[in-house]
Amino acid sequence: MIVNAAFMVGVQTLGLLKGLVVAAFLTRSDYGIWGILVVSLVTLALLKEVGVSDKYLQQDESDQELAFQKAFTIDGMLNCLLLVVIVVALPLFALAYGLPELLLPGLVLAINVPLVTLQAPFWILYRRLDFKRQRALQSIDPIVGFVVTVGLAVAGFGYWSLVFGAVAGTGAAAIVAVRESPYKLAFKYDRGTLRQYASFSWPLFIAAGSSLLVAQSAMLVGEAALGLAAVGALALASQITLYTDRVDAIISQTLYPAVCAVKDRTQLLFETFVKSNRLGLMWGMPFGVGLALFAPALIDHVLGQRWQPAVGLIQALGLIAAINQFAFNWTAYYRALDNTRPIATVYVAYTVVFLSVGMPGLVFVGLDGFAMGIGAATTVSLGLRVYYMKKLFPGFNPLAHAARAAGPALIAAATVGGIRAVGGAPSPGWLALGELVAFILVVLGSTVAFERDLIREMTGYLRGRRPVVGEPDVPSGHSLGWRA
Repeated sequence: MIVNAAFMVGVQTLGLLKGLVVAAFLTRSDYGIWGILVVSLVTLALLKEVGVSDKYLQQDESDQELAFQKAFTIDGMLNCLLLVVIVVALPLFALAYGLPELLLPGLVLAINVPLVTLQAPFWILYRRLDFKRQRALQSIDPIVGFVVTVGLAVAGFGYWSLVFGAVAGTGAAAIVAVRESPYKLAFKYDRGTLRQYASFSWPLFIAAGSSLLVAQSAMLVGEAALGLAAVGALALASQITLYTDRVDAIISQTLYPAVCAVKDRTQLLFETFVKSNRLGLMWGMPFGVGLALFAPALIDHVLGQRWQPAVGLIQALGLIAAINQFAFNWTAYYRALDNTRPIATVYVAYTVVFLSVGMPGLVFVGLDGFAMGIGAATTVSLGLRVYYMKKLFPGFNPLAHAARAAGPALIAAATVGGIRAVGGAPSPGWLALGELVAFILVVLGSTVAFERDLIREMTGYLRGRRPVVGEPDVPSGHSLGWRA
């Protein structure tokens, strides 16, 4: 998990840099067009993300090539349906936003749907825990996308640079996936398999639909109430704060097949949950707090003053993202145990609170009201998340978990606050850079002090040391012994 996460952090950093670099060349309105396209199409695609690959990991059929082909068939059927939905929905989106220019780039982006289907062979490497090869091949998508997007943005293509970059990256990865597939790609329909997948997937469909409703309502209401430039601010803030979620997803996805393999060993599951969350919090908490601290400097010295209206939103979403790291990978454990209904419950609750608070806030207060809605919905979601994890693992102590994670970020934030009290605000560029360096150094030092034992254990894994097996009664929170 550590090696895989470290490898993919570089890829996700590339995605963040792409968003920031392109923002320097695009107007807020152009970025708003892209934001609407992404929300419109990606959230529609979420309806198809109903756990086909997750269910494929759980199966244990004797003929693995046939099992893959059955899953590939179901995924292909869903993607065909998604493509039809996108083609039908695009004119409706263009009409709803009053932006006919959404239609053509949206149709170009729809090409990604069949291309994603052809990336199914990556599941095979995932199930085999061959992460090095899987991630190396998958990295072709963001690398090609970065090169094409930045090159076209510099050349003055506007939001089309993002459109062509996305298709180029997905297409390149699809070509490699087909060439490297261990199994033959073929369609094998089986009604019994379809029923099994449907039982597993319908709560995930409800969860995906809830996410779609949140994203679409934010963009529609934001564009109607505040204008396209405000939508651009929403898109930029979301792009930056989603960085924490992407890194968390790497850890969760890496751990998921291993969790499936030991799903009958509750104590071992609890240990993986606690330690993987502590690892994620080492990253996510300082990033979110740091984003809140340095958002004004990011606008002043990097992105430019035209993004000034997004400062408060970026700061608020940074803090919300930091809080949202607690128990971030809880869904992996419920999916591994074939109990996906709680996932639907949490997502529906989040959506209800967001629509009740965030939408009125966006209309009457503006971007700050939107941030208030996200904060309220995240609080409810976090409470339910903790409830379900305590139900699964009665020994889980969320308060101790939170205190340990927040310590390094809060100490670093206090350090930066002290520097600013002496140097004044706003900080000139050189001082802002010094504050950032100080923040990072204090976070690193404090993390080592707070998490020395866990870091020692993780470095032990990296050095090839393995835990002693045959000790199922290890007390919760304790590390297993080591042997060479």
